[in-house]
Amino acid sequence: MFSNLILWNSHRSRKENGLFFSSLVISIVAFYMILSISTQDVMLFLQKMESDAVDKLLLLIPAFYGMTLGILFFLIYFACKCQFERRRHEFGVYLMLGMRRSKLFGMLLAEDFLTSILAMLIGLPVAVVLSEIVSLVTAKLVGMGIIGHQFSLSWSAIEWTLAGFLAIKLTALLILSGRISRQEIGTLLSQPTNRPKKQMPSVIYGLAAICGSVMLAVAYYMAIQGIAWTKVSMMGLTLLLGIVGTMLLFYGMRALIALIVKKGKGNKQLHVFTFRQIQENVIHQSTSMAISSLLILAALCCFGAGVGIAGTNSLSSGHVIDYTFEDHTAEDSSQVLPNIKAALKENGLENQFSELFEMRVGRIRTTEDYDNAYSMDAVMDSLRSLPQSEDRDVLLNNLGYATYPYLICLSDYNRLLELSGKPALQLGEKEAAVYIDTEFTTVSRTTMLNQVLAGQPKVELDGSPIHLTGEVQSVNLVTDRSITLSFALILPDEAFLYYSQGMYDTYVNAVLSEQALDGNSLMTAYLDLNEKLDETGIEYESYLQNIGRQLFYTIASSYITLYLAIVFLVVANTIVGVQFLMSQQKTGRRYQTLIRLGATYETLCQSAGKQITWFMGLPVLVAAVSSLFGVRALFTGILSSRTRGTVSEMLLVSAAMILLLCVIEYIYMRVVKRSSDRYLLTLMQPQREE
Repeated sequence: MFSNLILWNSHRSRKENGLFFSSLVISIVAFYMILSISTQDVMLFLQKMESDAVDKLLLLIPAFYGMTLGILFFLIYFACKCQFERRRHEFGVYLMLGMRRSKLFGMLLAEDFLTSILAMLIGLPVAVVLSEIVSLVTAKLVGMGIIGHQFSLSWSAIEWTLAGFLAIKLTALLILSGRISRQEIGTLLSQPTNRPKKQMPSVIYGLAAICGSVMLAVAYYMAIQGIAWTKVSMMGLTLLLGIVGTMLLFYGMRALIALIVKKGKGNKQLHVFTFRQIQENVIHQSTSMAISSLLILAALCCFGAGVGIAGTNSLSSGHVIDYTFEDHTAEDSSQVLPNIKAALKENGLENQFSELFEMRVGRIRTTEDYDNAYSMDAVMDSLRSLPQSEDRDVLLNNLGYATYPYLICLSDYNRLLELSGKPALQLGEKEAAVYIDTEFTTVSRTTMLNQVLAGQPKVELDGSPIHLTGEVQSVNLVTDRSITLSFALILPDEAFLYYSQGMYDTYVNAVLSEQALDGNSLMTAYLDLNEKLDETGIEYESYLQNIGRQLFYTIASSYITLYLAIVFLVVANTIVGVQFLMSQQKTGRRYQTLIRLGATYETLCQSAGKQITWFMGLPVLVAAVSSLFGVRALFTGILSSRTRGTVSEMLLVSAAMILLLCVIEYIYMRVVKRSSDRYLLTLMQPQREE
């Protein structure tokens, strides 16, 4: 009989508190996914290229784990407290019928144990599957497909997930069960009520809302303009303004709710009651709503920024060449290519490459007057004639330092363009093209400079006039990003040899052959060939290093941000949902009075639904609007100059993600409404006054 009671109570609690049970399952999934990162194929691969960075990332995992344990403990404690408050009368009846307090305590532990076991049985398989999917998707981002993926199950992650989850669950339950079991029967049987709070004049609330809005505007201005990212004190000030501004905004919303109540139409059923309830909930719970809004904002920003960066960071973009070789022992730069070919042939590796070609890069050697070796007054004048803008000013500043540019050989660069599927450059004897690495420019600035180059402006190279023509070039000169030129001139071969005076650096670029790729994925081919090249002593850089570096940033921006976003989202929605359900129970007598006066179940559900829409919708609305500025502020601080040109594209991806999360918020709202409807249904039955 006792065991049947435990099973029935456990089932009823999960049914009545589906929001909290779902939060437990999601928490388990988040725990496992963050703890299993180190065993995933992609992370094992990354450790071979970016071991130091990956090790530092993995060192942060325990910190994230500990922080999450602390956050979820308060979530579980708060939600369990709500459950126990709703069952106070039930507990009082058990004690009144003769149940010992120790047996009541044991019953609560057993019920919670069953719920925890079921949550783990659902959460762990889901976590393992999602972890594998994320690993496969991340590998797909490299542009290589499924690369010999092997199923991985991290037993240590399972152990720490179970240990952490059960520890915080048991701790919270022991505290709450002890408090409940020690209360007197009369206290348990009495219904809790909301304590009235002092009401301030409407002017105070209005001023608070205005001050909060101003503080939020200042905070986002400082973040978007980059002021907050200059030093720690400014970042602290920005965060303080944002947090206090949000608190004041929600505190001041009481005036808005009061205004709506006064202007409400009397012919709507329970209109005054509904908005009085909303007004009271905002008065009593404005701090909780503000905290929930801040957590939702953090989740939206993490989701938006993480997905925006990862989604627009095309790791396979610009992949033209696979290897770059160097030979610092060659006495003459012209001997580098023959030496590399000979070394590869000597070690039986010449058939691994379908293409081997030079990339010659030098400096102006016909003069030692470095400050006046190159001038482009015509370009600068054309830029100054354009409408004033930030991009124009940055271009003028950057080009003002280009008095001693690098030189690139035209035939070598044309071979690179041919392999990348782009048309070759056609330059006359007195013509040159501009090369700027994407690390040092943006799409808008490149477009602006292309407008100037369309007029073929005349510049001077060591006193000789030449014309700049074509568009700005930016194809990577070598495999890894060890060479990033802020400004260079692409010259015809004869002009290049003349101005460099035969003193230049030679890099040998290589493309893998079909034989090297036969039966292997691109990553496997890289790994196998790297082992062979390591034995030869040939100095090389492979595209694998470039992949590893970019993939690491993708991992850092997706795994961690998505993990934090999930935690913040679960905590925020559970807090705000449980807060409303607790408040609704404390005002249960009001609903019972309305029932005695003739209110129907449908009318009460409509009233409660409107209250939930306002109570949960306000934090989500404020967070959604703020997240548009928050994501843009994050891009300002964390993006490099190379990727800032894709901010508009990232913002579109982020906006889509924010919209998706708003749909998730709507689902949360529907779950709370269903729970509210079930509670109201219990009130429709006549109850005897104790």
